[in-house]
Amino acid sequence: MQPEQIKHLELIQAVVSRMASNSFLLKGWSVTLSAALVGLAAGKDANLKFAVLAVFAPLLFWGLDEYYLRQERLFRKLYDHIRVMADADWQANGRFDMSTHIFHNDAGSWCKTARKPVVYGVHLLVIVIVTAILAFVVLQ
Repeated sequence: MQPEQIKHLELIQAVVSRMASNSFLLKGWSVTLSAALVGLAAGKDANLKFAVLAVFAPLLFWGLDEYYLRQERLFRKLYDHIRVMADADWQANGRFDMSTHIFHNDAGSWCKTARKPVVYGVHLLVIVIVTAILAFVVLQ
């Protein structure tokens, strides 16, 4: 393996790490924003618009999280492709190519990715907790 090919793999790994970091941050923002909106919806000056936003926010973050997970999977497929590529093939076809379009059918659909536990786990839990808290506040 040539030093340039190793550098190419390092670039792909950096992208994968960035996608994983973004996914982690989205989960944190989902919890934080939903908690703040529940606080505003259930506070002294209760406003049901905040309650709707508190349920909508994790849905939005769920979609973004799914996007980053799918991108991460695409780049992992690219990494594996470049890793096993012969030096001559890499020189001719793969030289610092970061395109993942040839792997779109291998990474699973958007819906399939959104149904993975790593994606829906936190966001669905936030939606259930927010709904339960808001139902308790409204029914009281």
